[in-house]
Amino acid sequence: MTEAAKGTGRRRSRRGYGEGRDALLNAAVRVVARGGLRKLTYRAVAEEAGVTHGLVVHHFGSRDALIEEALGYVVRQSLRSSLLEPGTGEPDDFASGVSGMVESGPDLQAFQYELLLEARRRPELLPQVRNLYDGYFDASERELARMLPYEPGSALARLVFAALDGLVLHQLTLGDRADTEAALAELRTLLSRAAAAEDPGARTTDAG
Repeated sequence: MTEAAKGTGRRRSRRGYGEGRDALLNAAVRVVARGGLRKLTYRAVAEEAGVTHGLVVHHFGSRDALIEEALGYVVRQSLRSSLLEPGTGEPDDFASGVSGMVESGPDLQAFQYELLLEARRRPELLPQVRNLYDGYFDASERELARMLPYEPGSALARLVFAALDGLVLHQLTLGDRADTEAALAELRTLLSRAAAAEDPGARTTDAG
């Protein structure tokens, strides 16, 4: 919230443009994580953030704009905290922050799954959800390209990210960080072996 409630009412503090916008996006994420997309209204976000209804309208203009910007905000936060793309090309560094990310920011993860499911019922949300996942696929592919002695391709990047996405969902719902860490260790072992192997495409070419 922009400022903790004191006494029987909330006090509102003046914030800079960027800081206030992020606070509203964070509030939108919490509203959706708790009640689903149907609960996302200007009034609900304003109440969650401890600001006026008009301030939310001023920043976003439409509910669709609020959803789209909240998705972008979630992607930026998740990519940074998950270490999906640490940039080192070392398998041991890959996705090293995933389990901690789920523990420290469960609302960020729940928001994404809420939007994913809602897109099945509301096809107009699909472009936004596709953009969300394209960001993850691209980050995975770039890091795998640093890691492997051959171009990983989009299919492998999607496979690896699907494994991570499933682990996040399981930890979010079942709450077992130890299982997530054990599975991630196995994934990094597989990636280490792939990094030490020759290009599978070269073997196929030689065989021909």
